[in-house]
Amino acid sequence: MAVPKRRQSSTRRDKRRAQHDKIDAPTVVPCPKCSAPSRPHRVCSSCGYYKGREVFTTETAE
Repeated sequence: MAVPKRRQSSTRRDKRRAQHDKIDAPTVVPCPKCSAPSRPHRVCSSCGYYKGREVFTTETAE
């Protein structure tokens, strides 16, 4: 069975673990109706529209 010959340093261990523990910034796209930045495939929080139809009304839309 393959066994490491030397102990791996804590720096090398932490660098390896950091590759999949990083946090990416969320994807933001402009709303096609009001051009406000919003997450894709979600209702726009500023105008309340999703896929061209109104899902809920907001005070700013009225």
